[in-house]
Amino acid sequence: MLKNLVLIMLLFQTIISSAQVKTAKDINYAGNAEVANTLNIFYKKDDIKDKPVLIFIHGGSWSSGKKETYWWLGRNFAHKGVVTVIINYPLAPNAQYEKMADDCALAVKWVQENISNYTASGNKIFVMGHSAGAHLGELINADPKYFKHAGIENPIKGMILNDPFGLDMHEYLTTAEKDDFYFDFLRTFTDKPEVWKLASPLDYVNNIKNSHLLFYGGKTYGAIRIQTPRLYEKLKANKVPVEIKEIKGKSHVPMISQMIFGGNDLYKDILEFIEKFSKIR
Repeated sequence: MLKNLVLIMLLFQTIISSAQVKTAKDINYAGNAEVANTLNIFYKKDDIKDKPVLIFIHGGSWSSGKKETYWWLGRNFAHKGVVTVIINYPLAPNAQYEKMADDCALAVKWVQENISNYTASGNKIFVMGHSAGAHLGELINADPKYFKHAGIENPIKGMILNDPFGLDMHEYLTTAEKDDFYFDFLRTFTDKPEVWKLASPLDYVNNIKNSHLLFYGGKTYGAIRIQTPRLYEKLKANKVPVEIKEIKGKSHVPMISQMIFGGNDLYKDILEFIEKFSKIR
């Protein structure tokens, strides 16, 4: 009975939000015909023309996931006044992490150059990622080579990392159990420890200057519970604006799936973060 009530409430919320939010689907951001290089945009077409924009990079162990899964995230944020872009990127085994990161940087470039057509400002770009998507978002933010490849300066105002996996891939792959996940990750990061270091955002932390909002679950994977606070401490030591919140009782997937509900507390934290740092030039 309770489950049915929750589903009815979610459907009702979706119908209300859908009536006010427009969607532009399957836009290619890389100048090719690849589905892996497409994005969806969720926005309200109103008189406000300089809204902030949130780019969301999905998780899925670098080998699964797609933008369509997160339509509810796009609609919820757009309904709250934040234009939201949900992107695809190439996945393993067809691509390794550098190709994924390069293409995520291209998506950010496309948004910077085109998002004014969807009532948002290219000067108010925020990037949010969950799990592997948080890794890729922080990697392009911290290692300057990716935006250099894209031909732009880093335009990201702030990073929102939701249960980020792989902030230190070298540490994880050096110590992890040799299970199916481990061998799956090798398709993305090779079996070379020197590559694992190059793929670790924490190795570039001194390059990071923009604001950060970090979430991690109280019941998530051990590597996330170790490395997310470590990123927080390093950013804080470098006097980078950073906030961190442990979400009690949440494991890895529920850290993002809880946001299906537009009244989830994470929205309040994220919206306050975006509003605060949108005003800083």
